[in-house]
Amino acid sequence: MRHFLFVLACVASLLLANGPNASAQGSSPQDEASVLVLGRVSDDPKAHYEQLKPLLDYVVPKMAPVGIRSGRILMAKDLQQMTSYLRRGRVDLLNETAGNAAVLEYRNVAHSFLLTERDGVTHYHGVFFVRNDSPIQSLQDLRGHRVAFQSPYSTSAYYLPAAYLLQQGLGLEQLLSPIDMPANDRVGYVFARTELNISTWVHKRLVDAGVVSNVDWLSPQRVPPGFRHDFRVIGTTEAVPRALMMARNGLAPEVERLLSKVLLEAAQDPVAGDALRKFMGTAHFVPITQADRRGLDQLGKGVQRVRLEVE
Repeated sequence: MRHFLFVLACVASLLLANGPNASAQGSSPQDEASVLVLGRVSDDPKAHYEQLKPLLDYVVPKMAPVGIRSGRILMAKDLQQMTSYLRRGRVDLLNETAGNAAVLEYRNVAHSFLLTERDGVTHYHGVFFVRNDSPIQSLQDLRGHRVAFQSPYSTSAYYLPAAYLLQQGLGLEQLLSPIDMPANDRVGYVFARTELNISTWVHKRLVDAGVVSNVDWLSPQRVPPGFRHDFRVIGTTEAVPRALMMARNGLAPEVERLLSKVLLEAAQDPVAGDALRKFMGTAHFVPITQADRRGLDQLGKGVQRVRLEVE
């Protein structure tokens, strides 16, 4: 009797596993084509889900003319996993910084089609700074000194300035800590994790120089006015787009065209206001220009050089 009940339970489990609600493996290509998947590289899925969901909810109903019936959000733990998702068609749409966008375009898995304006800014650049009493007068003087970047994934406070230093003929050397020193002919760098840490480390002389975006340079939360009064700018990088909307390569052209139209017109739709604000403080989307594409291509080459020569 016990044996009979055990076999019966196993059969029931198999039926449930293969039933209509176990959808992922049994869904047809037509079903998948009706779902718009918005992706994000995230270290905080819950917070980012709350940022993405309102925009997805706004966009999906407007995509019905091209067969979109529902939306889904898919998080990736890092850029490598997102690359895999895009390559396999599991993510259709994502918003990325210029540095990450350049990497994804270089890997030929996605392409940028719109810029995102946040806080009235569509482009930004890196700002190198030192204390007023520092002997460092230019970027060339950084040899043998320490620079604080933000994180290995920051565009304006790592990829962009690191590539710019290499372009200026300066070699880079990662340090174990702020008290470590580089070789005399190289620029040492450490990651400070936040912009406030960068400005604090420079102000407290833990490092000799720092780099933040021009947006963060003017932010009192990231560079306190009392600190900035004691700082001096010694160089800036070229400007790149602050954030971009990307579509996976292979997304149906009619879907991408309607997506672009819906997002471009969202700023004029009062219903979209809350969704845009929650989407990382987006004011509106603007078309990407050929100059932007050239800048992304140049940044992509710079990022690859950083990875080859520095990391």
